[in-house]
Amino acid sequence: MTTAGRQRRETVRMQAAELFEQKIKPPEVAQRLRVSRKSAYQWHQLWRDGGEQALTSRGPSGSRCRLSPRCPEKLAVYLEQGPAAHGWVEDQVWTAARVATPIGRKFHVSYSVSGATRLMHRLGFSPQVLARRVAERDEQAVTVWKEATWAEVKELGRPAEVTSASRTRQASPGSRPKGAPGAGAATPRS
Repeated sequence: MTTAGRQRRETVRMQAAELFEQKIKPPEVAQRLRVSRKSAYQWHQLWRDGGEQALTSRGPSGSRCRLSPRCPEKLAVYLEQGPAAHGWVEDQVWTAARVATPIGRKFHVSYSVSGATRLMHRLGFSPQVLARRVAERDEQAVTVWKEATWAEVKELGRPAEVTSASRTRQASPGSRPKGAPGAGAATPRS
């Protein structure tokens, strides 16, 4: 949820607390504030148990960042240096798995691939996906194949009039040939 969304939600909860103090029931609060009845009842329960203070936000949900406060800034600097500066010289791509490695090496914190992805997004980076290529790939042979062989293969398709596309429906037993299975099984309805 965005910061603006959290602030709006907080404002609505405070308005709900004011309405509860005026002895307005949760269904009416839900209608006035345009929220679900479930939310209004949950807020009412919290308000009864702990007052207006219980309805204040406790910050964003989810797990907290496992790095110390200055580490994400340092990580952003490492990412801006590029993968080659950290040992990946074959291409200039930061994958989530690659980002998890320097986090472990430099900050001694283990991150999963999905956790590294979320951390990268928080820092304004997006993980890239490597193009899977065979190490023995011969680009010249691929180009020749595309120009010669693919052109031949592509032209070998069936002409449109040879194909058939029609609706199928079950034939009635009376219209089946005499030797076909089910041919006298049922008499046609009249």
